[in-house]
Amino acid sequence: MSQPIQTEALGALRVQIDSLDQQLLNLLNQRARVAEQVGELKRQEGTPFFRPDRVAQVIEKIQRANQGPLLNQHVAAIWREIMSACLALETPQRVAVLGPEGTFCEQAAVEYFGSAANLIYCSSFDEVFHATAAGTAQYGVVGMENSTEGVVARSLDLFLRSPVHVVGEVSLLVRHNLLRQANSLDGIEVVMAHPQALAQCQGWLSQHLPHAERRAVGSNAEGARLAATNPAWAGLASERAAAQFGLHIVAHAIQDEAYNRTRFAVITLPQTLAMPPASGRDCTSIVVSVPNRPGAVHDLLVPLKQHGVSMTRFESRPAKSGQWEYYFYIDIAGHPSQPPVAAALEELQSLCAFYKVLGAYPVSE
Repeated sequence: MSQPIQTEALGALRVQIDSLDQQLLNLLNQRARVAEQVGELKRQEGTPFFRPDRVAQVIEKIQRANQGPLLNQHVAAIWREIMSACLALETPQRVAVLGPEGTFCEQAAVEYFGSAANLIYCSSFDEVFHATAAGTAQYGVVGMENSTEGVVARSLDLFLRSPVHVVGEVSLLVRHNLLRQANSLDGIEVVMAHPQALAQCQGWLSQHLPHAERRAVGSNAEGARLAATNPAWAGLASERAAAQFGLHIVAHAIQDEAYNRTRFAVITLPQTLAMPPASGRDCTSIVVSVPNRPGAVHDLLVPLKQHGVSMTRFESRPAKSGQWEYYFYIDIAGHPSQPPVAAALEELQSLCAFYKVLGAYPVSE
């Protein structure tokens, strides 16, 4: 085929794309106008504007109807953004996240709420919990567990006294990159990141930067921000943070475990959003303590076994009472609306000195 014919064919295809783009824009604005009407009805009824179960239903329905060539994961991302933009017309969602810009917590929030959410950046998970409980933010996103380093202990402790509950989760593949002003490993004196990130990269750091100080900071993005202020400093953070602070990615994906995931919880007050209905793939999280007597912890597990309920996580944290007492954080598969789960939880509660449901929510894929 000659060059003029190729150019002519390409031009014709671009005209088609331009026409389709205009049609898409018109349809999206039609959808937005309907969403505004929905928002007005919700406002009159006093019902929640954001319904994660509804978002999931819409995306699942669209994915079932998808016949390609778009992949379902990309269809999901597109529709989440469409729904996020439409929801912003009804009422912008205020979401507290660990800051500054460029954290994995921010990325998890965008994956859950879409980029139209109004993000409120906090310096610690304590601030995220406080902002959510106080109503400064309608929702918060906090780290809960890492596949390499285990639970985020501070988040577990904060749930004990906070009135918020968990309504969703995001499982994020976390890749830590070494960021600095210069595109070289030479002359790095300090590496800064969140303590969990430093721990997840300790093997690589010991091999490649054995003499560099490892300095813990409030977040990986904060480490990247500081690295942008000193040529001898480096940070461990995301590609998003590298772009945000104008840093070179000196080494990509240096975490010691290739399959390094972090689980983030979406929290809110019950009056903002009640416990989501059962989705068929749910997790119920509880925290309990038991009297200090022989066999007390074993007895906790008996109701789960008797009712055929699977436990997916069991963690202990000191009660900080000075009496060697512990709180136990338990995740079970299922939803409290399911009879076996309800029966198991009722029996388990009767054995506990302290019992609190942290939330029941769909499991992140």
